[in-house]
Amino acid sequence: MSMFENEKYRWRETYFVLFDANKRPTLDRVVESLSALNERFEFTNRSDDGRGMFDSLTVVSADDFAALDVCYSSGAEVLEQAAALVKDAKKTDSEVEPPLPWEQIRRFDGRLDVLHFERVVEAGEDDEEMVDPSALLLVLGALARLTGGVAVDPQTGTLLTD
Repeated sequence: MSMFENEKYRWRETYFVLFDANKRPTLDRVVESLSALNERFEFTNRSDDGRGMFDSLTVVSADDFAALDVCYSSGAEVLEQAAALVKDAKKTDSEVEPPLPWEQIRRFDGRLDVLHFERVVEAGEDDEEMVDPSALLLVLGALARLTGGVAVDPQTGTLLTD
């Protein structure tokens, strides 16, 4: 079940991790890497492609009032997105150096979509402890390292670095 179907959570934003599809990790490796980040992360909706390769997963971080749906996609659409990202970045003449060479990023054909959800605060709860983005940032960094790819904020085209 996606977090979209959970009334206790609402979608906030979506980030991507772009990488070479040949480096698609196994489901077990993803869970192992993310478990090492925070022992309190809860993992549900684990799915692989039938050969053990990562397909999708939900990470719940109750302490951060957050949940993340992570799912894999690949192919022409991802290649087009990576090429557009590079083209836009070069147009803006950004002085920020990417964590990987632009030409390498242009060839990425694998993508992990990381959908960030916030737990809805119920009446009477302390709303000062709202969603903390640390779980999102930790997971994005770990997935980028695991795949040898880059984390991207698609709304701004910004590459996120550790």
